[in-house]
Amino acid sequence: MNARDIKAGMRAERLALRDAIPVETRAAMSLAMAEHAGEAIAFAPGTIISGFLPIRSEADLRPLMARLRARGARLCVPAILDRQTIVFRELVDGAPLVSTGFGTSGPGPDAPVLDPEILLVPLSAFDRRGHRIGYGAGHYDRAIDRLRQKGMHPKLIGIAFDCQEVAHVPDEPHDVSLDAILTESGLRFFASWIG
Repeated sequence: MNARDIKAGMRAERLALRDAIPVETRAAMSLAMAEHAGEAIAFAPGTIISGFLPIRSEADLRPLMARLRARGARLCVPAILDRQTIVFRELVDGAPLVSTGFGTSGPGPDAPVLDPEILLVPLSAFDRRGHRIGYGAGHYDRAIDRLRQKGMHPKLIGIAFDCQEVAHVPDEPHDVSLDAILTESGLRFFASWIG
């Protein structure tokens, strides 16, 4: 079995576990994430941070994003332009939300496109080394690569529930590892810049 097949199996297994978490429990877990990370992520006012609005059984980052905004972050969320490309559109209070692809919602095409310095990254599985398995489309890997080609060094915080941890993610050369992982149990650092 190759790395791609192993990842596909892990993805399906860990997403099924996430899907099985009751809605009320997921809401409480999401609030715990905001408590753990709302003050712990280091950044200067004006820093551009990408979050995401939840789809399916993802954590609801809106409470955390509200705390980051209150500390001076400039927020954005991903919009899927095509099968290869996502951009990050600025999320401001009161802006109408539209469908932005892959079941997501966010600001419309007239919203400014930003280059995030910190990305809160959705994922299907992760390991204790900071390696992640995404949803399989590679959108974030390509977006991170584009930011790096611009000379940026975006910080990556994976967003998951504890049940999504696996013993070992088979990493491939194109895979991008995380700087931290945020779950309902806390914020774990793989790099020193965050705390």
